Parts: sequence; structure tokens; C-alpha cells
Amino acid sequence: MKPVPHPTSLRRAPVQRRSAERLTRILDACADLLDEVGYDDLSTRAVADRAGVPIGSVYRFFSNKRAMADALAQRNLEHYAERITERLTAIPAGDWRSAMDAVLDEYLAMKRTAPGFSLVDFGNQIPVGTRGGEPNHRVADRLTDLLAAHLGREHDEALRRTFLVAVESADALVQLAFRLGPPGRGDERVIEETRELLRAYLARTFD
Repeated sequence: MKPVPHPTSLRRAPVQRRSAERLTRILDACADLLDEVGYDDLSTRAVADRAGVPIGSVYRFFSNKRAMADALAQRNLEHYAERITERLTAIPAGDWRSAMDAVLDEYLAMKRTAPGFSLVDFGNQIPVGTRGGEPNHRVADRLTDLLAAHLGREHDEALRRTFLVAVESADALVQLAFRLGPPGRGDERVIEETRELLRAYLARTFD
């Protein structure tokens, strides 16, 4: 697996391996605490204590807890891209339905299992429930980069727009599924409706 690029929200990128490992512990601790106490009660001191590092180590990388949550969201996106890339190795070129299933399945898997993901996913949703446009634009850009060649399509603005519409639609429907369904799992009926909607929409481009 390729190393995860350092988040752009860092005050200072780690140079030595020991420093990179400390950053990983800080972000892991941030993710765990988001699930346990929520964003409002999250503190840099609590993260430092959970990570087992001096508080100065946290401030070496982050100016505040918002920057830390942003960095966690960026790391989530890198992990998501890695998971999709791995799945694509087993999917024949041009099989867009299987590729899109992988995209949705890996998102659902992270939503169900990745610490802190319910609050920040790929872009900070703080306060909880607010969703700006930028995170979904980043996801659409990354999916275009990952899938264009695999699906035999030119990497162009039309393809990016198609993925952006798909990402925005799936995002809204998955949020609905997790509001209606069992906590941490989502409503499977809404998820399957989401899958069918995406297939019907994308068929116009890929069939």
C-alpha cells in the first residue's frame, strides 16, 4: 500500500518516520474521540492524552481542533482512494457497473467502520449536519482521476460533471439511509434504491 500523503491542513509536514508515526497516532486519537464525545467536547488536550504525546506535538501539526478534523477528512479520502484502486484490480476494464458498485460499497464500509467518519467523512461537517460543496467536488475529482482510464473514457469536464452529480446524489441518499436505518448500518432498502438510481443515471454515459 502506498503511504498516505500528508494532509494539506498541516502546519508542518513530518520529515522523520518517528514524526509521521506520531501524526498518525494523533489523527487516530482524534477519530476515536469524535465517536466517543462528539466535536463540541473534543479538545486538543484530550487528543494528546489519548495519543500519548505532549500537547506541543499536537500544536506542532495543527493550529486547533478544526484543522485536526480537516486533516482527518483528507486522510479518509486518501484511504478511500486506496480501497477503490485495490478493488479495481479485480474488475475488468470497461465494467462500469462493477466499478460503481465498488465505489458505493467502499464508501458504505468506511461509513460503518471507520472511526470518526460519521462526523467528518471526506470533508468537515462541523457543525454536524452542515455540508458545503467542496468535499463532494474533491471526491468527484478523485473518482474521475481513478476511473477515467479504467472505463475507457477521456478525462474531461463532462465526465467530471457526471461523477459530481452522482456523488452529490449518492451522498444525500446515503445520509437519508443512515437517518432511517439501524444506527451505524443504514436502511438497506434505501441503499439499494440509491444503487439503482446511480446505475440508471450512469447508463446514459457509459452504455
